[in-house]
Amino acid sequence: MKTIDTVKAFIKKYSHAWVFLYAFIYLPWFNYLEEHIQKNYFVIHSPLDDFIPFVEYFIFPYYFWFVFMGICVFYFFFMDKKGFYRLATFLIIGMTAFLIICTVFPNGLNLRPAVFARDNFCVDLVRRLYTIDTPTNVLPSIHVFNTVGVLIAAAHSEKLRACKGIMWSVYITGILIILSTVFLKQHSVTDVIAAFAMACIIYPFIYASQPRKATKFSHQPI
Repeated sequence: MKTIDTVKAFIKKYSHAWVFLYAFIYLPWFNYLEEHIQKNYFVIHSPLDDFIPFVEYFIFPYYFWFVFMGICVFYFFFMDKKGFYRLATFLIIGMTAFLIICTVFPNGLNLRPAVFARDNFCVDLVRRLYTIDTPTNVLPSIHVFNTVGVLIAAAHSEKLRACKGIMWSVYITGILIILSTVFLKQHSVTDVIAAFAMACIIYPFIYASQPRKATKFSHQPI
């Protein structure tokens, strides 16, 4: 009986796990786009892209994004249910918008170097990345958008804000990840700007403080 009660308590405590079911929408849709958008897409390019060098060492923060996202999402899942719902809503809206954009406006890049100036372990990792990740479906950059989402969630977390060392680590890691997308030629500057723009549009709907709004209006003259 105690075991059953423990299971019930566990399920009740982590009932918000249903949010992860979104993966069953996102992954099939994204894989479909990756498989079917191979040509006849709009090439994304910014003049600034031509001034950004290829730096293979950014492969480490680029790959670390997957670990970074996992750690941050599960931190909020286990430690801050309200924060988790906010972060999840932010990410899901953005990723869904990304899928819709890429469906109605197929896009891709032509930035990847044909020949590498150096030959080292990091370049080998980049070559591997290029073989498993197509240069399509790049606008806006989900790497950048999701990273920005985590940075926003961390900034709104009272517990994390109290830990200056952790906050600095999160911010520095986030910045390096964002920079890695352009230095590896995985994204155009345009993709990065679009990701920030989408984050700015979604942010007020998720993180606007209702009590603060109420207080502001309460001070208006009658």
